[in-house]
Amino acid sequence: MNTAILLGAVRQGRQSHRAAYYLEKRLKQQRVNIDLIDLAKHPLPVFGSPESDGSSTRKTVADIGMRLEQADAFILVTPEYHGSFSGALKNTLDYYWSEFRKKPVGVVAASSGRMAGINAATQLQHVILSLGAFPLPSKFLISNINHAFNDLYEPQLEQIDTRAGKFLNEFLWFAGALYQKKRGEKVA
Repeated sequence: MNTAILLGAVRQGRQSHRAAYYLEKRLKQQRVNIDLIDLAKHPLPVFGSPESDGSSTRKTVADIGMRLEQADAFILVTPEYHGSFSGALKNTLDYYWSEFRKKPVGVVAASSGRMAGINAATQLQHVILSLGAFPLPSKFLISNINHAFNDLYEPQLEQIDTRAGKFLNEFLWFAGALYQKKRGEKVA
């Protein structure tokens, strides 16, 4: 099963990227095939804008689309900006709705405050449903993201590691069950 992490944090000074890279490391340790797509490294112009028709943009769009199509499951990582998920992530979902169809999606949200991105995560789960995908009911929420990880993407609080483990176990079970079902295997 191939899993893609789509990182929607693109601002200079971002912090939620640390959560994405930490999850990538944890999944690799579990021998999960993982592809982290960092939208700061692969920027897309606003969907439908004149810039979206350029040749370099078409190549980027095609490359990301191929990577998303190859994924059997997704984890979306977003900061919470003004009570919602990132515009860069929404823009990307506008480009690639069919690549998500009937695939499981886990949501990770982070904020610098104590609410841990709950509004962004909840709104993102609604968008996932609109894409025809299946959101994991539980979410991985990270408060005080500025202090949650060090520069090596290691959690600074034991509770982050514990909650991440629980989230990943549920995500892998959920994604694995859908993956097996799609391939006609019996789900345990």
